[in-house]
Amino acid sequence: MDNNNSPDKRLSDPGSETKPQVFRTLRNIDLNLLTIFEAVYVHKGIVNAAKILNLTPSAISQSIQKLRSIFPDPLFIRKGQGVTPTAYATHLHEYISQGLESILGALDLTGTYDKQRTITIGTTPTVGALVLPQIYQAVRTHAPHLMLRTISVNDAETQLGQFQTDLIVDSNALNARALSHNVLFADKLLLICRKNHPALSQAATVDNLGNYEQTLLMLEGQNLNGLRQRINDIFPERLVHFSSYNLFTIAALIGSSDLIGIIPERLFNLVRHCWPLEQIPFAPLNAECVEISLYYNKLSLRDPVLENLINVIRQAF
Repeated sequence: MDNNNSPDKRLSDPGSETKPQVFRTLRNIDLNLLTIFEAVYVHKGIVNAAKILNLTPSAISQSIQKLRSIFPDPLFIRKGQGVTPTAYATHLHEYISQGLESILGALDLTGTYDKQRTITIGTTPTVGALVLPQIYQAVRTHAPHLMLRTISVNDAETQLGQFQTDLIVDSNALNARALSHNVLFADKLLLICRKNHPALSQAATVDNLGNYEQTLLMLEGQNLNGLRQRINDIFPERLVHFSSYNLFTIAALIGSSDLIGIIPERLFNLVRHCWPLEQIPFAPLNAECVEISLYYNKLSLRDPVLENLINVIRQAF
């Protein structure tokens, strides 16, 4: 590193706010010097810092001199057998310590670092409403240092294969060889209607149910052709007059009309508290189910944080 005291070397110079200048300034700094700065600051002496970093006191002293050529301050003043930081050094320490903490958190390879890490989970709004409350509670109990972030699922295999997301929870079957999955639960299908619906006073037969228009809940990004075909076999002439990706729109519409609809049992238990809904018992449909699975890239198991999180989620269900 060039140790001259030219103005373009000093971080306090005007104009360093522009990004190109920031990169040029950082290029002139050996970031190892910041580690040495922190060691001297925390351990209050060059000799102590040298022992911690397994360097010679002379090497530490030379590094401090390099820092003095960058910053407009002596940084440390000799005091007895050690050194005391200047006010400017204390100011630097507040920012440098935070930066090093963030770097350590980002580079955590053992899963033992106690700072917050963000885990990204891809899911649809409908599936997310089912699983995320339970996942959140499990994470808060077993891995409270993790922060969860959700994103939408548009191409699950690509998102996991390219590590655009850490995990995906979905009912779609993903078959890429690079992916693994665990079934979290299987949810049976229910036929539902509003309270006091005329269908509740009749025998639940295909002919009687065929007199009522149906809704269709479309789960985002799903490939459920086999299930859809079996439902069509159960209701060969069903009339679908409203479809939506939004579970709550479907529930609100069923709760205020004579429409009937098909949704998984856990979703029914979720929305029945918001709208006056009832189940129409119908065994052929109740025998069908939707599996909700946790998907992840096999290489993710090399990350102990993710491996532990996957186990936590599996146990939660």
